[in-house]
Amino acid sequence: MKPKWLLVGVLAVVIVATGRTVAAAGAGGNDSGAAGTPTFTKDVAPILQDKCQACHREGYMAPMSLVTYEDARPWVKAIKSRVASRQMPPWHIDKTVGIQRFKNDRSLTDDQIDTIVRWVDAGAPKGDPKDMPPPKQFARDDVWGFAEMFGPPDLIIKSTPYTVPAVAQDAWYKPVVETGLTERRWVRAIEIHPSTVKGRKITHHALARLLQDEPGSRELRASSAADDDQTSAGLFMEWAVGKQGEIMRPNSGKLMLPGSKIVWDIHYHAVGDDITDSVELGIYFYPKGQEPKYRQVLALYSSIAGGSRNIDIPPNSTFVSQAFHVMKQSGRIENFQPHMHLRGKGMALEAITPDGKTEVVSYVSDYNFNWHVNYVYDDDAAPLFPKGTILKVTSWYDNTASNRNNPDPNQWVGYGDRTVDEMGHAWINVTYMPDEDYLSEVAKRKAQQRATTPPPQ
Repeated sequence: MKPKWLLVGVLAVVIVATGRTVAAAGAGGNDSGAAGTPTFTKDVAPILQDKCQACHREGYMAPMSLVTYEDARPWVKAIKSRVASRQMPPWHIDKTVGIQRFKNDRSLTDDQIDTIVRWVDAGAPKGDPKDMPPPKQFARDDVWGFAEMFGPPDLIIKSTPYTVPAVAQDAWYKPVVETGLTERRWVRAIEIHPSTVKGRKITHHALARLLQDEPGSRELRASSAADDDQTSAGLFMEWAVGKQGEIMRPNSGKLMLPGSKIVWDIHYHAVGDDITDSVELGIYFYPKGQEPKYRQVLALYSSIAGGSRNIDIPPNSTFVSQAFHVMKQSGRIENFQPHMHLRGKGMALEAITPDGKTEVVSYVSDYNFNWHVNYVYDDDAAPLFPKGTILKVTSWYDNTASNRNNPDPNQWVGYGDRTVDEMGHAWINVTYMPDEDYLSEVAKRKAQQRATTPPPQ
């Protein structure tokens, strides 16, 4: 198995091998540059602060810091390569099809890429120190980020602690924890993260399923399949690298019932040190008596025909599969988060509406297992679909030597939780609504589009 920390370490070695060559090229690194030439202090540092330093700073997951000029200078050749190829920052949506407006877009614009490339090509001048922006202040990992908007979480639920030895097989830890709720409450925001910074090293991902007695159901439900979850609690929250949580759109939320429980499913892996940690949920409720009109449900939308366990990839071959999910109610698609393992290459979400039209919603054309990116649509871009719409999820795999992430192209690959096994699904939040409300939302969206579309010349 190649755990994620090992893959990042390999990347660091590659960058070291390329980045230091440029450092040696170096005379003029502190010059301000010719007129019109980008400099670090004036042009590049603001881009790095906005799009890169959340990971590229001391003590965090990236293999090097990009906070100061002295930090960044040895790596400029690697920076140019990764930026120009759009490998960094990690944002793998194909920009030629589907929805392109997102709340959490971390990708660089064409102008930002051009600025960085021209800066490196000019010898990476430092520029005037007076142009350097103040250091960016990041939220501490031991505080809740959404507290600035809502105050401290109304409820914090922790998994029971787990110790990962320095050397061990991957573990899937599944404790069940009571929520302690004695009344029904509506949730407007959720955060989830490992309890400590060290815990981020051993936590590959964490699922928190809401187990509760749904009205009309004779048994507790903790399903994660999309076809089941349209009328149940579904997956409550999921954490992976780069994901903080989610804030429900206005007048929508998740419902928690009295006596509910959280069923954790946490994937741990060893990193060479004994580390004990837990994962915790910070839950923000709507005020008592304030109930949103719409219920939002997060569910697993499989891309494997006939069920996830049907994945079957022969050695030295490629593989494609797709699955179909019928929306039993009208609703709004809130996000798209593909999930595959090391052979995964791409995933598409399409919608086939009852009138027979097919629409590409989103397409991740360069999937990278190291990054579990959740693509959250803008408020006025999140697609609306009527009851009966078929959501088609397609996944592509490459089990050949040309896949640089492939640990062994000579292995037959099937379904499994291990990183060297495969799976295929998308995590998708859907806000369900009555048909009349759906039609009202469609009318509002069309009115907004007409108001913002310039008249023909």
